[in-house]
Amino acid sequence: MVTLVDYGAGNVRSIRNAIKKLGYSVEDVSGPKDILNAKKLIFPGVGSFGNAMERLEEYGYVEALKEYIKSNRPFLGICLGLQTLFEGSEEAPDVPGLGVIKGQIKKFDSKKVSVPHIGWNGIKIEKSSSLFSRYKGEKLYFVHSYRAVPSKENSDWILSTTDYGGEFISAVQKGNVIAVQFHPEKSGEAGLRILKNFLESESLDLHSYSSVSNKSKNEKSDKTKLAKRIVACLDVRTNDEGDLVVTKGDKYDVREKGRVRNLGKPVELARRYFEEGADEIVFLNITGFRDFPLKDQPMLEVLRLTSENVFVPLTIGGGIQEYTDSDGTYYSALDVASEYFRSGADKVSIGSDAVYTAEEYLKHGPTGESSIEQISRVYGSQAVVVSIDPKRVYVESPTDTKHNVIKTEIPGPNGEEYCWYQCTVKGGREARDIDALQLAKICEKLGAGEILLNCIDRDGTKLGYDLELINHVKSGVSIPVIASSGAGKVEHFYEVFSKTDVEAALAAGIFHRKEVSITEVKDYLRKKGIEVRD
Repeated sequence: MVTLVDYGAGNVRSIRNAIKKLGYSVEDVSGPKDILNAKKLIFPGVGSFGNAMERLEEYGYVEALKEYIKSNRPFLGICLGLQTLFEGSEEAPDVPGLGVIKGQIKKFDSKKVSVPHIGWNGIKIEKSSSLFSRYKGEKLYFVHSYRAVPSKENSDWILSTTDYGGEFISAVQKGNVIAVQFHPEKSGEAGLRILKNFLESESLDLHSYSSVSNKSKNEKSDKTKLAKRIVACLDVRTNDEGDLVVTKGDKYDVREKGRVRNLGKPVELARRYFEEGADEIVFLNITGFRDFPLKDQPMLEVLRLTSENVFVPLTIGGGIQEYTDSDGTYYSALDVASEYFRSGADKVSIGSDAVYTAEEYLKHGPTGESSIEQISRVYGSQAVVVSIDPKRVYVESPTDTKHNVIKTEIPGPNGEEYCWYQCTVKGGREARDIDALQLAKICEKLGAGEILLNCIDRDGTKLGYDLELINHVKSGVSIPVIASSGAGKVEHFYEVFSKTDVEAALAAGIFHRKEVSITEVKDYLRKKGIEVRD
């Protein structure tokens, strides 16, 4: 039996599913006594440091956790579960951590790297541990804005380190107490093996296994590298018969000969992409289901079923906003996002509501009540993706518009040499008086942790990504950007990674129709010298 600390702050369904997948039963903590009586305890810290510690204090878990850890019984902290072991964090300067390990948690330097650190990175193992038995040097999944820096005062705890704008601690261990900054439950087969090592071991002695291979020892001094992510996107909606299907638009039009394109079932396709090596899977709910009570939303079931067998990050977009259902019940954007997280999502993608929020920001400044602000405050910026759907508007001169203009190598219909990127809402059907760069910058200020950058002009064309748009937006923000719209062949992925600084590239139709496989994309990129996850 494994005991899980779930304090209601995010996606713990994935770790629960991973434990069950490995053949173990799970019992959730319902009070401090459950922590003290646990035989094996897993603490998947989710959200922001301050919110997590306040929840732990509110539920009376802080002293119980300290006592359990002091007893040297098997303990596994994940992500924020590692950070809370330290004395405090810059994320919440006035909130003390558990104080088990000396030192402070500090934010990554956004002048050096994109923040948050999102994606698949390596680890450098500093000493042998049964936790890394059968570990073959694979990349593991990280998603965090703050990190623990190695120092003399915590050196006796350091199990592994990782590089991203400098070296940070990616795993700690002393006796049977272990914590990792990466997410084993989101790190594919490699992560499941690591989790299995923890679950199987009676004793997690640091010297019980020599887990560092000769290759790892020889390369230990090398810096780890963040991989470029290949993201599979599934646009999900009801078809004409009322069934949930994956579809794909041509410049956002999902109908062909009057009927919704049906390219497969969402759960089955997600499983296929996981097996092919997708680094992340995005579900975009383009129906909305606005008239249903939240508990009945079909996408929740899609997430629940997908998370049972797909162990890479899941993002959900569509309908992440406040609304009142047909029963008259009001839900805030945070309520909606929370339900998605509990159902298996790791991140939520906000589209039209982000545009409306930015428009209000331009008029009145931040309110603290927007969907972006609410969700990032509780779950951290890494949980909030902003999906931008722009289209080109050509002008003869930069003085013809108040918006951010680029000089383009793709002239307009009348030979115009300049254009700006107009944001749209409602699935591209309505244009707004705000440009893509404005929107990206404002959303970053409000707390968004990533940009999903689409392009209506390239959607479904297979002409390649709009590199001018990508470089335009990427130059103005310090958060990661996912390139989307236009991929038609493997060369387009190489082009976007070699000619822009984006962290990820997303595709949909070419994967759904098996015109290009994720395996083929990664093989091609690897041959071209682009860092990707195996």
